[in-house]
Amino acid sequence: METISYRVTGMTCAGCARAMTRALTAQGASAPAEIDLAQGRVTVAGLDDRQVQAAAEAAGFVYVGRAA
Repeated sequence: METISYRVTGMTCAGCARAMTRALTAQGASAPAEIDLAQGRVTVAGLDDRQVQAAAEAAGFVYVGRAA
């Protein structure tokens, strides 16, 4: 399954990473997500753009889009 990276802003701590991971899991992520707080990057497999956006917003963060 393809792994895609996304830009998500507003994540600043380990609690934020846990909240984002829980939200991605609730959307059906097929593997644990990688959260890079410093870069504001979420890397995940098994979700489409809309699902990642929904997860970010549910966790209280701002979905920016796919990372370059």
